[in-house]
Amino acid sequence: MTLQQLTYFLAAAEHGSFTAAADTLHLARPSVSEQIAHLEAELGVALFVRTGRRLELTDAGRLLRPEAERTLTAASDAADVVQRARTLTGGTASLG
Repeated sequence: MTLQQLTYFLAAAEHGSFTAAADTLHLARPSVSEQIAHLEAELGVALFVRTGRRLELTDAGRLLRPEAERTLTAASDAADVVQRARTLTGGTASLG
């Protein structure tokens, strides 16, 4: 499971289609649907029910959604902390 796959999953869940998710992410639709398929294969469950052109979350998808949101937020927070330390806008400085 990658952060990219979780990002694609959340975009598809939010927009209700792979096409709309791809448009939002500025990607080709097949890239999004392929990564979601890889995620589903890795987890061994379907995350979406495909009803015509709409996507609806399965029970597993509904359980994954808040965890994916927390994971992406934590990854972003981690990057921000390191960025602040690198640019000296956060952390502790010791002068000697």
